[in-house]
Amino acid sequence: MSKRVLITGGYGYLGGRIAVELMNAPGWAVRLGSRKAQAVPSWLPQAEMVAMDVLAPGSLPAAMAGVEAVVHLAAMNENECVADPGRAVLVNTLGTFKVLQSAIEAGVRQFIYFSTAHVYGAPLVGAISEQTLPRPIHPYAITHHAAEDFVLAAHDQKKIAGIVLRLSNGFGAPAHPDVDRWTLLVNDLCRQAVQTRKLVLRSSGLQQRDFITLTDVGRAVRHLLGLSQTDCGDGLFNLGGDNSISVWDMAQKISRRCQLTLGYLPGIERPAPRSDEQLDSLSYHSGKLQKTGFMLQGKLDEEIDRTLLLCAQAWGVGRA
Repeated sequence: MSKRVLITGGYGYLGGRIAVELMNAPGWAVRLGSRKAQAVPSWLPQAEMVAMDVLAPGSLPAAMAGVEAVVHLAAMNENECVADPGRAVLVNTLGTFKVLQSAIEAGVRQFIYFSTAHVYGAPLVGAISEQTLPRPIHPYAITHHAAEDFVLAAHDQKKIAGIVLRLSNGFGAPAHPDVDRWTLLVNDLCRQAVQTRKLVLRSSGLQQRDFITLTDVGRAVRHLLGLSQTDCGDGLFNLGGDNSISVWDMAQKISRRCQLTLGYLPGIERPAPRSDEQLDSLSYHSGKLQKTGFMLQGKLDEEIDRTLLLCAQAWGVGRA
């Protein structure tokens, strides 16, 4: 019999791709949580749907019924957090606490919480591991860091197998084009390549970022769902692609992939680097997760191609 996993924010960018990954894996049934009652999505017709609100505790017990594990993604994004930091505390921090408490009360075995690499500060530079001292400065990162402590405390007290994933720059095609995450760097550049046939950077692009494909993000969740609480150690893991490259290099890669995938080479525009601008290296270490048996397999080029093709389909632009 399949085990049931609840994905809060299951209609969202990460949630949709993780749901597809788990539904394609043997042994798991997927329940998608959403603030509003939703029909079963055409892109995942086998899924169950449940209406739930992290700020309405009365809606949570039904969502937890019969659930083996929770993947908690429901949160305000970085732009929403800047616009209303107070509400970000309510949703991202207090909301996570309420979902966690409901999961514990329902006897859920495992709780996987998606945090962000930006709990380590901004910009991310140097060598970063789970031993690096967090210094969040953005409301998005601050509220996620506060929520982490609730999850890890429950794990330490053996109330639930609590796991915190500090995700770097996950990218790739969403499960459906209605997901409003086209402001993320790679997604935005792929959209520009299709809509305007040129890529415009807002900076010189010398800064480095760690990129991980959504394919590997989904695979990491599937891997962790198979671990025992003992196997999870202290429950805290960086989740990155071990692949730090500059924004400029990523833009060039997207332009070349567009030529191969859609038949034309978009130009790239950027402000000229300042004479005093330095390139700070970044090494975002995910070795702790890999020691549990997880291996990265996602290919950047394939994920970029998939994103470009979805953009072309969504905006009605064909090959040159």
